[in-house]
Formats: sequence, C-alpha cells, structure tokens
Amino acid sequence: MRGAGAWAPLCLLLVAAAQHSRPQLSERPVFTCGGILTGESGFIGSEGFPGVYPPNSKCTWKITVPEGKVVVLNFRFIDLESDNLCRYDFVDVYNGHANGQRIGRFCGTFRPGALVSSSNKMMVQMISDANTAGNGFMAMFSAAEPNERGDQYCGGLLERPSGSFKTPNWPDRDYPAGVTCVWHIVAPKNQLIELKFEKFDVERDNYCRYDYVAVFNGGEINDAERIGKYCGDSPPAPIVSERNELLIQFLSDLSLTADGFIGHYKFRPKKLPTTTALPVTTTFPATTSLKPTMAPCQQKCRRSGTLESNYCSSNFVLAGTIITTIPRGGSLHATVSIINIYKEGNLAIQQAGKNMSAKVLVVCKQCPLLRRGLNYIIMGQVGEDGRGKIMPNSFIMMFKTKNQKLLDALKNKQC
Repeated sequence: MRGAGAWAPLCLLLVAAAQHSRPQLSERPVFTCGGILTGESGFIGSEGFPGVYPPNSKCTWKITVPEGKVVVLNFRFIDLESDNLCRYDFVDVYNGHANGQRIGRFCGTFRPGALVSSSNKMMVQMISDANTAGNGFMAMFSAAEPNERGDQYCGGLLERPSGSFKTPNWPDRDYPAGVTCVWHIVAPKNQLIELKFEKFDVERDNYCRYDYVAVFNGGEINDAERIGKYCGDSPPAPIVSERNELLIQFLSDLSLTADGFIGHYKFRPKKLPTTTALPVTTTFPATTSLKPTMAPCQQKCRRSGTLESNYCSSNFVLAGTIITTIPRGGSLHATVSIINIYKEGNLAIQQAGKNMSAKVLVVCKQCPLLRRGLNYIIMGQVGEDGRGKIMPNSFIMMFKTKNQKLLDALKNKQC
C-alpha cells in the first residue's frame, strides 16, 4: 500500500505537465500507450499515469526534435515493478526510431540523469508483464545543441587506425547506473584489431551478471562470437580479433557502480600470428591448469554410471529443452531453456521474464547428440566463460516426468 504522501509530488508533476501542454490548468494531460511526438519539447507518460499502468502492454513513443539538434530526456517520476535486472516491467530508451543503440533500461524508482540521443530522434518503449506494481513514469523531452549533450552518451562507430573508449564520467567519477554502451570497431578488410584495457574497475560478481564488459568478434552481439565477459578490478588480457570487426558492450544495472574503465585499440596487419584471449567470465585469476590429454573427439561417445553416481562429480545438473544449436567447427553451441535446475555451480544463467536459459558447448558436436526441441537431463562441467561444457563421456539422458522425484531428492544431497 503506498502512502498518501507519495501523491504530493505526482500532483505537482501533473500541474507542471498541464502548464506546459495546455493553457488551462484544469485540463489534466491524458497519457496514452505510445505515440509520435515532434517539436522542441513535450511530455510522455505511461498509459493512465498517475494511475497504475496496465499489465501485458508494450507502448512505444517516437520523439523527433528539429534537424541538427539532439533529444534530451529527463525522467520526472518513475515507479515500475522493481527488479535488479529489470526483467519484468521496464522502460527502454533508444537512439533513433528503429534498430538504434539502447541508451538505457530502467525500472523500480531509480530516476536516471539526463539521457541524450546522438541524433534528432529517440525512441522510448515501456513493457509490462502480467503482474504490475507501480504508477508508471513521466518524462520530459527537449531539443538541445549537440555540443550540450553532456557525458552520459557513450558508444559509437570507431574507424580510425587507433583510438580509445571509456565509460561515461571517466575519470572524474563512477559510471552511471542503468547504462548500455556499444562500441563497434571496424578496420580495413585486410587488418585485425588489437584491444587493450589500461584501467578497469567494474562491479565485481563471480558470474559478471550485473555490470560487465563483453567483447565479440564481428559486428553483432552474438553469444557464439563472444570472446569474453569481464568484470572486477583487474584489466582483461589483451585481445586480438579474428576478423576486421570487434564489438564492445558495456552494461551497468541499477545498483552498485564503480570507477569504470578506459581501453585502447589499434589496427594491425593480418599476417602477424593472432592470439585471442581465452574467453573468461570474470577477470579473477583462473585456478584450473591445462594438461595435455587425449583429444576429446577421439574418446568413445558413451555415458557411464547413473544419475546418482554422476551428480556430485558434475559442476551443474539441469533439465531443459534445447532451443538453438549452432555448429562451429567440430563443436556445437546450444542454448537450453531450463525446466528445472538442480545444481547450478558456476553456470551462467540468463533470465528473460520468467524464462531461464543457459549456454552449453558440446565439445564434439555429435557426441553426445543433442537435438533441438527435445528435453534432456544434462550434467556437465563449466568453462571459464560460465558456459556448460559437455564432453563425450558427460552424463546426458532424455528427460521424463518420472525422473523428477529422483532429481528432487538429489538436489538435497550433500556432496
């Protein structure tokens, strides 16, 4: 139940909005689901604001200010269902009107600083799930000269032979919460890109779930092309691209922030030997050592033992549906939609709404054979990148309802 005192600032905001949009103060602005807005300034708000916003909705506002200017968006009020990762109800703000870079995602009652587009167009999108919890948001947009846009903006296309990239506010203060930056580095076709972080301090987490830097080969955010995902306070090892494009993504959630980072890149000829950094989830030192063993794909493809005997020796145990399979060389990259997880270990788990998924690497793509659309019990180890690693002798079997009771019992087993 929200206290009556919370309504006072809402009333003031509504009066301000009414003064701005209409000469008669008695006419309260009516906020609808999305719209097209043009001009020097204006207000947008969630449907029915300040009443509770409706469930299961997707509203899109497209803002255009005069040519040659940029859009500045200031949230006056925000009250959406709260979640650290903003998985349920959230507002996304984008550069441009279509396929633009996301500037930020917001939920809860966190009110970000001014958000600035890189052109005269901005898109705001609010999504709510089946359960709502709040009065929505209201924001004001205005036009500004490009050189007034401040330091909240980050990311962009980098095509010079060398250069730097850094988190917003670097080095004066911590990077802001709720920011997404994407730098796309493009070298000439016959060159590669060398990447090095000089200073690095991003919120620490064993799986880099909250704030992180991810680096990808190519020009798209594609898990199969991810070189590494980094957080903590030690700079990642130097990285060399496989091709002439690299994508660097920085994301901060709505809680803790840190100093941030500055990185440098330079182009280099393709003929030099390349050494791409091993994919790692964090910048913490790895404890595993690499020892020469027989090539895994020469081993026999068979599982041994039982669910019980393999449970403790496995890093993770889950039941799930295979939803994507991407062959790469002799291996297979698969995405598993999780039905139930019995042992998580260091497995990196993604969550979108109520759905959880994990990435697994089948070292030998047909051994064991995982087919898309089928349900499996999967037991395996976890690589340094947080991805499940399935060896030819990993314990995999079809998941059936009758297995549920045994798996639930194993979940409580002390290893």
